[in-house]
Amino acid sequence: MSLFMNQETTRSKFQQKIAADLAEKSKKKLTDIDTERPDGVEDSAYLRHTKRTTSLAWIWILLAIIALGILIWLVVVPR
Repeated sequence: MSLFMNQETTRSKFQQKIAADLAEKSKKKLTDIDTERPDGVEDSAYLRHTKRTTSLAWIWILLAIIALGILIWLVVVPR
């Protein structure tokens, strides 16, 4: 058998103050997130000399897969 205990649903003044403080901090954090960059980077100088991946990137991926397949085939096939 279990013991049923009456639980009060009212909060003390201290609990209400803590809940209000946490709600205020979470609201402030949400507004801070909206104003700052999502990645947290202030200066994007590291992107200065980079370029986007070209449309030929899939060919390099295909060649790497073929080379890996040939290497596995050479190791697995007995002589």
